[in-house]
Amino acid sequence: MGHVEETQLPGVGIRHDFTTRAGERMGVIAHRAGHRDLLIYDHEDPDACGTVVRLEADDARTLAEMLGSSQVSEELTHLQSVAGLSIDWIPVRNTSACSNRRLGDLGLSEEGAASVVAIVRGDRTIPSPSDEEVLADGDTAVAVGTPAGIRHLFELLQ
Repeated sequence: MGHVEETQLPGVGIRHDFTTRAGERMGVIAHRAGHRDLLIYDHEDPDACGTVVRLEADDARTLAEMLGSSQVSEELTHLQSVAGLSIDWIPVRNTSACSNRRLGDLGLSEEGAASVVAIVRGDRTIPSPSDEEVLADGDTAVAVGTPAGIRHLFELLQ
């Protein structure tokens, strides 16, 4: 099995890249919204994508079945998940409803199905932020909750 590089893309998801034995560079971005982007990098510029194919969840499952989905991958996915619980990274921009506002003023605790458990600010992480913490442009709010709660929290913050 070839070497797979994993890159966290705050606010987007996770990108996995690898190079085939024939020297082709490929990757997949697993978006927090559930879809996948299949990336085929350019031959001349290995940092540029020559082709990007968007795959909805059912498309990705079909392709995985066609390629012979890995038991190792299935086991890792199982180990990283807790039934009914999700984690997501929500970007904060100056146009976001939560920008320059204290967490306590956003009414997040009233919702209850998801919580902001950390804030990523540049190279620093603020774990278990207090209600006094102010979300700023460029921050990433790390949320944990039910999938529906995460979607609702995303809408509140954006």
